[in-house]
Amino acid sequence: MRITPEQVRVIRQGVAEFAGEQARVWLFGSRVRDDARGGDVDLMLELDEAVAEPAQLAARLAVRVSRAMDGRKVDVLVKAPNLLLLPIHAVALAEGIRL
Repeated sequence: MRITPEQVRVIRQGVAEFAGEQARVWLFGSRVRDDARGGDVDLMLELDEAVAEPAQLAARLAVRVSRAMDGRKVDVLVKAPNLLLLPIHAVALAEGIRL
């Protein structure tokens, strides 16, 4: 996994602040592969309850994490009961690492 313990702490802190303590977050994509280089940070935020403004939630978390990673591009995918389930959600769960 190619993020530091401090970056994991910032991600978890942001998730708790914006989505609550019960929310789960997964790192997926190239950052889970130690042999890869560069790349953006792909996160999936998993919620058990409906979310009213998923785009705003994703954007707020992405900005927080990006700032902690010196401006690195961060993509946040939201998985919640009221949102459309897409194939990328399955990829994130199958190949990702829960933080």
